Amino acid sequence: MTVFLVLLFPLLLMVFALLMSRVEDRLRPASVTEDEVGEFFEQARPEEVNTLIREGWAGALDRFRLRRRPRDRKIRKL
Repeated sequence: MTVFLVLLFPLLLMVFALLMSRVEDRLRPASVTEDEVGEFFEQARPEEVNTLIREGWAGALDRFRLRRRPRDRKIRKL
């Protein structure tokens, strides 16, 4: 019985570590600055706010940045 535990423990520990790393990746906060949050709330459209509610910051800011990208390019060209 002891041999079984000695052999099984490292395997279970590795599986636990792999699962916890996946959990940690999901919990890691997105790199969102305070300025981006303020800009989002000032200029976000209703569908972007709905995306924030459904998907969180990552999806909402992606949608917001995609909408603003052409405008940023036009400003830089001037």
